[in-house]
Amino acid sequence: MKVAMGQFAVAREWQKNAHTCIELMQQAQQAGAALLVLPEAVLATDIQDPGLAVREAQPLDGPFLTQLLAASRESTLTTILTLYVPDGSQRAINAQVALRGGEIIARYDKLHLYDAFAMQESQRVTAGLAVPPLLEVGEMKVGMMTCYDIRFPELARRLALDGADVLVLPSAWVRGPLKEMHWDVLVTARALENTCYVIAVGECGPRNIGSSLIVDPLGVAIARAAESPALVFAELDAQRVKSARERLPVLANRRFSRPELDA
Repeated sequence: MKVAMGQFAVAREWQKNAHTCIELMQQAQQAGAALLVLPEAVLATDIQDPGLAVREAQPLDGPFLTQLLAASRESTLTTILTLYVPDGSQRAINAQVALRGGEIIARYDKLHLYDAFAMQESQRVTAGLAVPPLLEVGEMKVGMMTCYDIRFPELARRLALDGADVLVLPSAWVRGPLKEMHWDVLVTARALENTCYVIAVGECGPRNIGSSLIVDPLGVAIARAAESPALVFAELDAQRVKSARERLPVLANRRFSRPELDA
């Protein structure tokens, strides 16, 4: 299955970001990709104005997503991204959505909010309450995670036990001491310990690292972007997952129960 990572720097204006997303969708479709993963919070951002992303939040039937859904209507491409949507108060939800054929086919609200490294996502954002769904793309099952979720192995393990062959991770990974190393180690670990592919796509730009990468079920990085905008393709192989799980049956050999979400 051919997949694509669309890495870019999110602008302040949602109209510009919608145009960028649609361009990447069209390029991925023309290249024959079945799945395109975009970064986290692609609607709007400004590092000089931390509250902008929440103030600019739009509902799922707002103009930003309406344009992307229209662009997906005649396509079999599945596009995954996150955006902030209003929660009915002065806050927002970091919602990950999967688009295909003009419809939202799956949604996941980010469980783990980024209250770390002197940042406080929970000041403006409401955490999700449910384990992400799985969706089918081609012959593979895809589990949804978002950015900071990668630091919590329970979620990746739960999705793998639910049947995921691939984990997607739209992200906006902030630069900082050791942060690039953390990114590589965590993405690789989640792939290897669950014998699944991980597609981790980072926003690039002045604050975030970019560095999107795909790691296979045995911990091999098979595709990678640098620090600038890029559209990177890779081939995923369901047989590679099957073979890895036969050779390294960590899911079958585990001694702990399936992780459950706290109420």
